[in-house]
Amino acid sequence: MPKAYENAGVSVEAGYEVVKRIKSHVARTTRPGVVGGIGGFGGLFDLASLGYKEPVLISGTDGVGTKLMVAKMVGRHNTIGIDCVAMCVNDIAAQGAQPLFFLDYIACGKNDPALLEQVVSGVADGCVESEAGLIGGETAEMPGMYDPDEYDLAGFAVGVAEKSAIVDGSTITEGDALIGLPSTGIHSNGFSLVRKALFEQAGYTVDTELPELGGAKLGDVILTPTKIYVKTLKPLFKAGVVKGVAHITGGGFIENIPRMIPDGLAAEIDLGTWPVLPIFDVLEKAGDIDHKEMYNIFNMGLGMVLAVPADRADETLALLKDNGETGYLVGRIGKAVDGQQIVLK
Repeated sequence: MPKAYENAGVSVEAGYEVVKRIKSHVARTTRPGVVGGIGGFGGLFDLASLGYKEPVLISGTDGVGTKLMVAKMVGRHNTIGIDCVAMCVNDIAAQGAQPLFFLDYIACGKNDPALLEQVVSGVADGCVESEAGLIGGETAEMPGMYDPDEYDLAGFAVGVAEKSAIVDGSTITEGDALIGLPSTGIHSNGFSLVRKALFEQAGYTVDTELPELGGAKLGDVILTPTKIYVKTLKPLFKAGVVKGVAHITGGGFIENIPRMIPDGLAAEIDLGTWPVLPIFDVLEKAGDIDHKEMYNIFNMGLGMVLAVPADRADETLALLKDNGETGYLVGRIGKAVDGQQIVLK
């Protein structure tokens, strides 16, 4: 058989091998509403089967940025897919959505079936954790665009919420309490600075073991997957205690918390009310980063901040505890001064 495409650097057979390898991982993500399996031209989902009265679809798309470079440095690719799912489903969960399905997109310089199976296995793990079906995706082999050992990863998630249950922050009022949900680490933002600070400025490697990190290898710590908050939020949404949710991603506290707050109000954050993970202290010192600027870049140990009525803050913390989760009372909603919608105290 002619091999013109293969001679151009694209292996059709490797593509078939990837599909064969990932079928078992995709099967793990099956959930009510998923119709058929992968292999068609489009992924199918039966929304009518879920029984929503006024369903509103909420969607989100994201990638994992240069955290991929750390995965390459460490030589481990089975968790980066969790990050990709997390970045998408956490965004839609912040508006009250229950994730329904997920699609991934992988672009690579050379189709390596074993490596791509690792990536997709992580995507499947993230889908299982977020209760989303993995119903499709695309692997694009693009020699000349990417080096043979390079790849990029992005994803797209769709969720659903009853129209009356959408969480948009519109009911937030002065005096409401702010509750922080702990992160698992850096998550998937700020890695251009992470790599510069740790590897270029401080001269560390992924194998460096620091006492501040309990002797763990630096690469393992910063590759820790992004926490998925779907199951954490579900009982809180069911109880009707949440008025607004801020997913702390790129832009840290300063950009993301105001996104849930109505005009004229501000988030007053009490620093020191939650444990800042050691990796952030390491980063601050290694990169000689101003302490307040850290809150403009990283999550600083809080992956989400919730606004709840002050008289239901204890109930919210109890609900979290009952479900094996941790929450911290980190501040309150006050009046904005000179248009400033966040104050770090």
